[in-house]
Amino acid sequence: MAVKIRLKRLGKIRAPYYRIVVADSRVKRDGRAIEEIGKYHPTEDPSFIEVDRERAQYWLKVGAQPTEQVEAILKITGDWQLFKGLPGSEGTLRVAAPKADKKAVFEAAAKESMGETAKDGATTPKKKPAKNAAAAAEPEAPAAEAPAAEAPAAEAPAAEETSAQTEAAADATPAEG
Repeated sequence: MAVKIRLKRLGKIRAPYYRIVVADSRVKRDGRAIEEIGKYHPTEDPSFIEVDRERAQYWLKVGAQPTEQVEAILKITGDWQLFKGLPGSEGTLRVAAPKADKKAVFEAAAKESMGETAKDGATTPKKKPAKNAAAAAEPEAPAAEAPAAEAPAAEAPAAEETSAQTEAAADATPAEG
């Protein structure tokens, strides 16, 4: 059986991308493949090329013939030079620069437009902790006043003072954040 390493076309009409496949030479271009060994996206800049080096070397060693296009791709990745024993097996593959994180770019633009540096990276300031501390102290205050209602009238002013002291202490302590 004559085996070829060739491109299998995928994608839309004007947006092609290819799989590098090992297939019988008698089957049609986009037909059944023996194995997929890579990807090729020519529309990206620089072109995206990914080849499984180990599998490509195996198929070249057992006699699979690459097409002209695949041979050019293998030369770029350095697999053809490695197979032929030529220098330059590291290849000349260009890799696209990593894209910046969209969230980081947005936060940097927000900081620049506001003219201030945010501590936690949030674009809006957090609520004030004093309101949270007062809200937490309110459920404790009715529990402290309930025994005061049962106590004699002489002890009632003392209970009010202790609840006022409890609220003042809650306001004075900084809220944990």
